[in-house]
Amino acid sequence: MLIPAIVAGIGTLVPIVYLALRAFDGDLATVQRLVLRERTWTLLVNTLSLTGGVLALTTVMAVPLAWLTVRSDLPWRRWVTILSVVPLAIPGYVVAYALISLGGSNGFVTQLTGTIVPRPSGYWGAVAALALYTYPYLFLNVRAALLGLDPSLEESARSLGHSSRAVVTRVILPQLRPALLAGWLVISLYVLGDFGVVALMRFEAFSYAIYLQYSSAFDRTYAALLSLLLLGLTLLIVATEGRLLGRRRYARTGSGSQRAVVITKLKGWAPLAYAYVALVLLAALGLPFLVLGSWILLAPPSLAAWQSVGEAFVRTASVAAPAAIVTALAAMPIAYLAARVRLRGSRVIERLAYLGYAIPPVSLALALVFFSLRTVPWLYQTTTILIVAYVISFLALAIGPIRSALMQVPPRLEEAARSLGRVPFVAFFQTTFPLIRRPVIAGTALVLMVAMKELPLTFLLAPTGFTTLAVRVFTRTSEGMMAEAAPFALAIVLFSSLFVGLLVSYEGRR
Repeated sequence: MLIPAIVAGIGTLVPIVYLALRAFDGDLATVQRLVLRERTWTLLVNTLSLTGGVLALTTVMAVPLAWLTVRSDLPWRRWVTILSVVPLAIPGYVVAYALISLGGSNGFVTQLTGTIVPRPSGYWGAVAALALYTYPYLFLNVRAALLGLDPSLEESARSLGHSSRAVVTRVILPQLRPALLAGWLVISLYVLGDFGVVALMRFEAFSYAIYLQYSSAFDRTYAALLSLLLLGLTLLIVATEGRLLGRRRYARTGSGSQRAVVITKLKGWAPLAYAYVALVLLAALGLPFLVLGSWILLAPPSLAAWQSVGEAFVRTASVAAPAAIVTALAAMPIAYLAARVRLRGSRVIERLAYLGYAIPPVSLALALVFFSLRTVPWLYQTTTILIVAYVISFLALAIGPIRSALMQVPPRLEEAARSLGRVPFVAFFQTTFPLIRRPVIAGTALVLMVAMKELPLTFLLAPTGFTTLAVRVFTRTSEGMMAEAAPFALAIVLFSSLFVGLLVSYEGRR
């Protein structure tokens, strides 16, 4: 398994190296002039402010919601938890479509009331759309941390005379630090790499500017430089998260078992808590479904339109399904090296695979465009290069569950098979693979779901005329054709919701 693992791991480095070579193709003076121009700094400020705004809004949405579902006597807490995760099935560009559909002369509000309201756009529109999609990442992390937090720590602090506010700031928040940092990191990486929301909201962040520069300029050196700067910003955020987390210890050191979670009675705060939960869920779930359903009813799609949705679905699946299978096959040897083989460099190969997920999709797409044009021009604008991009970008998603499962399988099973005369490859597939089959399928399904709704890689790398569901939603929304975009957006939401529902129900049975 060493050779395919090395190929898969180093494969993530190829577009990065080629992007750097393309960015510094010109002379040093030209590079300095492009990097130090005023527009570059404006893009940097816009991107950082957008990330900060989304992090602030998602924190306000996710942290109280996680506390209410774990520590309070809120009714129907399990259903609230499930509904709080479902927004992951609604891509950010679909949320942006729902927000944009509300306003304008032909918007949803105008169709119902006759009153024209302005369309959300720019910075605040992008912050709202991205936060409504990404807050579940932080919610899941904080909720898991609250479930694992020992209430005896809080009781000890109160017995020492600390007020409720001091208990929160000195006991609870420090224990939630890893969960907050993990959630913020995932959200930051998504915001930096997002293309659909900032493009629809017409907000000039790095990703949108890279696309504009690539599509409109003859000399694409500046686009390569912007991509490299965005990649550097992403790696800086990853390094900062590790630095802030440090080497602090968060495990219990005392004897005895952990205390059960103490439920706080809301009492007079109950109406405010109900209103808060309703506001978050209506904004994240109610708004997209209401807008999509209303457009379907106000302008019912014709039979030809539904046939077009079916054709787009088939095209989407024709690249997403092979990408998911190839990704799982590439993830197995890397996970095996990380979990079983004590070999110098195996850890580096695993980290290279995770680097592919950290590369902003726009930067990765642009790197593969440059690479294919200069090195393998016959791959340019083919579904093959699109599948390769999917594999590089989503490889880390499949490695996680496979590696965790391999760590739980005793190595002696393979050793026993080898002692009975099986060669190592056969021993693995007869003893270990049946025990990790479900995690492999889960990783494949996760990659399939993400690939089905992926936009920037598809938009920049797909062959001319190869329009997926995501591309159809984006192009029609950007042209103001809200009713025409509704059936394609609804197909994405229903397909993704099916996967999220299956995962949640599976966890519930476990």
